[in-house]
Amino acid sequence: MNLVLATDFKNIIIRMPNWVGDLVMAMPILQKVRQRFPHARITAMCLDTISSLLEKDPHIDEIFSFRKEDGQFLRQENRDVVMTLRKGGYDLGILLTNSFSSAWLFWQGKVAYRLGYAAFGRTWLLNIPVAYPKTRKSQHLVLTYQQLLHPLGISSSSTRPKIYLDKEEIEQAKALLYDKGYPKQKFLLGINADAAYGETKRWPQERFRELAQQLLEIYPDLYILFFGDQSSVPRIKAITSGLSKRAINLAGLTTLRELAGLIFCLDLLVTNDSGPMHMASALDIPVVALFGSTSELVTGPVGEAIVIKKPLRCSPCFKRRCKKNIVCMRSISTQEVLNIIQKKIDEKNSATNIA
Repeated sequence: MNLVLATDFKNIIIRMPNWVGDLVMAMPILQKVRQRFPHARITAMCLDTISSLLEKDPHIDEIFSFRKEDGQFLRQENRDVVMTLRKGGYDLGILLTNSFSSAWLFWQGKVAYRLGYAAFGRTWLLNIPVAYPKTRKSQHLVLTYQQLLHPLGISSSSTRPKIYLDKEEIEQAKALLYDKGYPKQKFLLGINADAAYGETKRWPQERFRELAQQLLEIYPDLYILFFGDQSSVPRIKAITSGLSKRAINLAGLTTLRELAGLIFCLDLLVTNDSGPMHMASALDIPVVALFGSTSELVTGPVGEAIVIKKPLRCSPCFKRRCKKNIVCMRSISTQEVLNIIQKKIDEKNSATNIA
């Protein structure tokens, strides 16, 4: 421990998490490592499918983008990763992933000091193993990531995740909205009706449709953006089919950075526990988050947010599938979500009238 604290690392690689939401929650790590080692070269190692979210982050020098490794350590992708790590000559590697394979690659890649949580039989691959905090199941993941840095003399703080967009990206997002028929200054609601983890994190699609129908009827100037990746296209199409033209379906049509730009333009996002939920928080966009199988204490939105979650004995279960018809999500009514959104719209209208 003392040796680590006394070491002035010069070439650091940080293995970022594999999911969009986890990646966003880990972003404060980049800032804190940069503050601790202002003159070091810092590389963020990230899956090629989500690495674009880090492109404009001012706290890193380089992004090492790669294809996902798996348990087959001799696959060409893994050999390529090992060779790149060796060529990098890193003196410190920080593992924000908990897998055996990610630690094995750092070990094979001859990363001098390997810092990570001791888990999944990989402790022998780490020369700076850290015990999981006993409070990890009742504290936010943003904090759990930061506690991993304590051996480096970096304390935990209230540093929030932040996604960095430039002016051009924001203007391109606005141009896309105008092209889709959205007029300036109208209330823009985002709806993310999907969640990559699985069905237990998804509010029923018929509820999303009912919610959208009622909002479009009540507010003739309201516009709704529906988001989703390629796999969610059928689900979002079923929700938006036959709705007003003010319901704009963008599922499968945006890159991650384009999605970030569009979320930045929103007045409010209604969402399941998902990557876009964390992206909105990192862009300072208000969120209404619907939680069921997961814990809002651990992965809830950070910032201005209202979380709707029912106090059921079986929740959170953290399971991908449910034998009880996903009662946790079905217990959330359309009316209570509608009431919260109406309050947010009325607050904005009142503020606009006063101004």
